[in-house]
Amino acid sequence: MAVRETVPMSRDYGFAVLPDVLSRQEIAVLSDAITRLRTERSRAGARNMLRHPDVASLARDPRLLEIATATLAEQARPFGATLFDKSPRANWLVVWHQDTALPLEARRDVPGWGPWSVKGGVLYAHAPTAALNRVVALRVHLDDSTTSNGPLRVLPGSHALGVLQDDEIARLAASVQPVECLASQGSIVMMRPLVVHSSSKAAIPAPRRVIHIEYTGASEQEGGLVIP
Repeated sequence: MAVRETVPMSRDYGFAVLPDVLSRQEIAVLSDAITRLRTERSRAGARNMLRHPDVASLARDPRLLEIATATLAEQARPFGATLFDKSPRANWLVVWHQDTALPLEARRDVPGWGPWSVKGGVLYAHAPTAALNRVVALRVHLDDSTTSNGPLRVLPGSHALGVLQDDEIARLAASVQPVECLASQGSIVMMRPLVVHSSSKAAIPAPRRVIHIEYTGASEQEGGLVIP
């Protein structure tokens, strides 16, 4: 199915669709690497993907670093990567939300941070707005993301409102026109963690694999907290 990509949005909206960043040959190599991970991942994907050389190399690709650095207006480095694999075997709905948890090396009681949790053996804490404003995610599309296979949906500009409560997100979702981030294979969707986003279940049996890479311009946070 052909994909009609959304018009790239200004970073002021909290997201942008950047077409054809990677070639089909590069995507084929990545896809082969992902296939080899079958024994160490769930049906829906995998966490801690920077441990894998192919994904670590992708995250440090000069093209991706340039995008992340330009968005953050400071030198960016990758600190996390997750594979999302929406398919007929793993077809899920994601409600409107923000990404507010950051991985940290050690727990410290610092105002504005928490609650704390452990995911995939990694310590996380929900972070304040100031820390999240120095983070950006680049979503590398291994498959076409179409209106029928559960694409990312965002509420433009919502990242500028800071960390929101659940009831505030619900009111916003009822009043702001969402945008579907349609992107062809090899394209990248840039998104801020505080932009309110969701995705529906896929309506057709087509895969939608995405490598979601997170970058920061500041490893050391207030109170001695450090992003690994």
